[in-house]
Amino acid sequence: VKPVLHGYFRSSCSWRVRIAFALKGIEYDQVAVNLIKDGGQQLAVIQYIDETRPGPRLLPADPKARAQVRMISDLIASGIQPLQNLSVLQKIGVEKLPWAQHFINRGFQALEPILKQTAGKYCVGDEISMADICLIPQVYNAERFKVDVGQYPTIKRLNETLAEIEAFKLSHPSRQPDTPADLQA
Repeated sequence: VKPVLHGYFRSSCSWRVRIAFALKGIEYDQVAVNLIKDGGQQLAVIQYIDETRPGPRLLPADPKARAQVRMISDLIASGIQPLQNLSVLQKIGVEKLPWAQHFINRGFQALEPILKQTAGKYCVGDEISMADICLIPQVYNAERFKVDVGQYPTIKRLNETLAEIEAFKLSHPSRQPDTPADLQA
């Protein structure tokens, strides 16, 4: 039975799951849910996919590397992304752009030195992991909120590398069935 992903084209959470499916080569059906908010953390879904489907590991076998992947993933999915969700920004009102920029920059200031220590070709060493799955949607959001990602050279380099990988291209918000025509690639 094909899995069904209930998601929204621009949801970071849905995007992370789409990347995991694409990396594992899993065919799935999508049901579009027009969200008012982008909330929720779907790392448990990614870990389930990793544990139940063949294909490249999304969590490294090495315990230290696995802990680093979880730390980076949690920092992004729990520490940065929720503070820029639409439901939060709607409460903020007119100050939403500076609010989002502040919390994304604060998160990236914490993330950049960690990635300097853990990164190889990807976030943790030279294998794509759940950390990479979390990074690329967050950088996309940073760019949407006009954050200068150039201040974070490791984050910028990793994002550029990941953006060239087919699984990341296929899962991009601009290429989803529910993407509005004016935002399609």
